[in-house]
Amino acid sequence: MTSEAQFVRLEVADGVGTIRLDRPKMNAISVQVQAELRAAAAEATERADVKAVVVYGGERVFAAGNDVKEMAELSYTEMVDLSSSVQSAVTAIARIPKPVVAAVTGYALGGGCELAMAADIRIAADDATFGQPEILLGIIPGAGGTQRLTRLVGPSKAKDIIFTGRFVKADEALAIGLVDRLVPAADVYAEACAWAGQFTAAASYAVRAAKEAIDRGLEVDLETGLEIERLQFAGVFATEDRSIGMTSFVENGPGKAAFVGR
Repeated sequence: MTSEAQFVRLEVADGVGTIRLDRPKMNAISVQVQAELRAAAAEATERADVKAVVVYGGERVFAAGNDVKEMAELSYTEMVDLSSSVQSAVTAIARIPKPVVAAVTGYALGGGCELAMAADIRIAADDATFGQPEILLGIIPGAGGTQRLTRLVGPSKAKDIIFTGRFVKADEALAIGLVDRLVPAADVYAEACAWAGQFTAAASYAVRAAKEAIDRGLEVDLETGLEIERLQFAGVFATEDRSIGMTSFVENGPGKAAFVGR
């Protein structure tokens, strides 16, 4: 990260990169935070020593939303100019071509919920709270909430949550598929790092191809999705890890390959 980053940093340990939000008190996502999220996502993408990513807001809160004070006085034309920044910061996290897990404690509301949904999976504290309360401010989610929430929980549940702006407690979030795993708050970050750590010795380009096929396939019809899968499937045959993996399977059985990430 550049020395200019103030609220978001990328910390790397043992092949896992943590994108850490740290803007007291509630990690409100301002225009500056959005820029720093994009920079952190780009760095995590580019660094070969980062095999998987954890997005984490700290022990108390994930992110309580976009910076409402910053947005309150904006005109329509000003928001037209800024809306791409709001959305692209979250999209940058979603487009990291490596496994990404959101480690959610406390509140993940509005832009914070949208940021969590950009991850591949969500591990949350058993007392965490989610929601898209933008409707209570007279606006709608603008960083992917209407689209990613619908894809995760289905249109009816998404409409209920977005239309009412109500909070979603952790147990409901798990039941409807907004969250993938609940753990005690003190264990959230460790559990997320353990999940991400599975990929530090994985066939990195195969994992990347699988993520690309799944994510891009969700955006298109089935036939086009199958073609995306076919091309990604054929493409990994150009990797060294494919040769290592198949040779190891034939000689030693499954799960014993020593991949090199190429």
